[in-house]
Amino acid sequence: MKVKVNDNVLILSGKNKGKTGKVLRTFKKTGKIIVEKINIRVRHMKKKQNQPGERIQFEVPIPFSNVKIICPHCKKATRVGYNISKEAKKQRLCKKCREPLDELKIKESRKITQ
Repeated sequence: MKVKVNDNVLILSGKNKGKTGKVLRTFKKTGKIIVEKINIRVRHMKKKQNQPGERIQFEVPIPFSNVKIICPHCKKATRVGYNISKEAKKQRLCKKCREPLDELKIKESRKITQ
């Protein structure tokens, strides 16, 4: 799957077309993802003896084919390519600017730990 957790994505189809959000969770077997504040549903919970009734809002999974990743370098929605580095590691690349999509996240996490 080309979409990973914490990627920023643009929604391409459906009622939320044109909106952007962060990927919270991926489901590889079904090919779906959950995006923050996108495709929200409401479930009404009945009142119980010691608890009042309430409305619970939650995000529902959408197919990952309905999203494009937003490149952190060029800030454009793009397709994902792959490159195998000299250390035999597979990297995701932005098809528009040819910059690695994962490299920025690795540098940020190193700065935090040091």
